[in-house]
Amino acid sequence: MHDRPKSDMTTFCEDSELGYRRSLTDFSAPFLLDDSYRTAHLPLVAPEHPRVIARREDGFYEMGRHARVFSLVLPVEDAALRASPAFLALEEELKAAPFAAKIAWEILPKRRDRLHATVCGSLGLGEPTSISQETRKALSLIEPFAVELRGLFSGNVNRGRLYLAVYPEKRGGVNMLQAVQAAFGRPAGDLWLVGLYNLKDDLDAGETAALAGIVSRWWNQPLLSLAATQLQLMGACDDLVLDGHIEAVLPLGCQTNRP
Repeated sequence: MHDRPKSDMTTFCEDSELGYRRSLTDFSAPFLLDDSYRTAHLPLVAPEHPRVIARREDGFYEMGRHARVFSLVLPVEDAALRASPAFLALEEELKAAPFAAKIAWEILPKRRDRLHATVCGSLGLGEPTSISQETRKALSLIEPFAVELRGLFSGNVNRGRLYLAVYPEKRGGVNMLQAVQAAFGRPAGDLWLVGLYNLKDDLDAGETAALAGIVSRWWNQPLLSLAATQLQLMGACDDLVLDGHIEAVLPLGCQTNRP
């Protein structure tokens, strides 16, 4: 990924074409960590919390850990984010929020070199999937494209994790992240998220209102525009990719991705 100033010629997908509004947290009641978060995330950021779900019935999760899962991800450089005045302003607002002490700030340095948005999840379990020549050829026909990170976003699944929303370039009427998914034979998605902050506890009514206000104020606000020049096949044994490993780098474009 490289910095790419927003061009007057660049068109990004709009909310009406994406799933962020549909998937937004309902802030009308106090914000409670949901079961999926309490199983996959809370054990990693607050293992002693009384509401931790230590294991899932099917045995897949055990204190937030699981068999290594491989996914296709869009990498995001932490240094580029932290060079963005808009992003720094958002983070300062979070640090001043009444729920700031409930954010697991200590996790951020551990994930600094693993920030990403998942494009195609679960491409392999235990062992990475082999990327076919057909898929590599399809990727070679997709030239690098722009994405814009906006936020803050809180969803209705994994409630407790706070994200930046990814708005992909729309080129020739095509959502470019959907073009990547098509190259892997995956159905078109409409929601891509960079997981960034994790809560360590439920929020009371006042804290919930404060979070809702931040989400509302920062909705659709550009934080960083990047050029997606490559994708990564990443494997990890937890959903925060604390032990994440890059199995393969897949450049975009015919000049860089020929087999």
